[in-house]
Amino acid sequence: MRLIKIWLFIAITAFGSALRADDDASMARVNINTADAATLARVLDGVGDTRAQAIITYREKYGTFEEPNDLTEVRGIGARVLEQNRDRIEVED
Repeated sequence: MRLIKIWLFIAITAFGSALRADDDASMARVNINTADAATLARVLDGVGDTRAQAIITYREKYGTFEEPNDLTEVRGIGARVLEQNRDRIEVED
């Protein structure tokens, strides 16, 4: 019986830690004017390495983003990706 309690405690603790890690990831924010491609890909849902690099390329060519909606000017970033990430996007110089 004691062994069952120990295993139950371990399982509950591990599950709680996993939930906290998910919460931390979902609350992450990223400044699209300063973040590198790896950070953009990690924080933004629906943005992998290719789209993240497209954001960097666009930023280098046209300058900083003035508002989150400007992100839809980047090839491969549409309204759906923008809406999925609106709460995670910061725009600062």
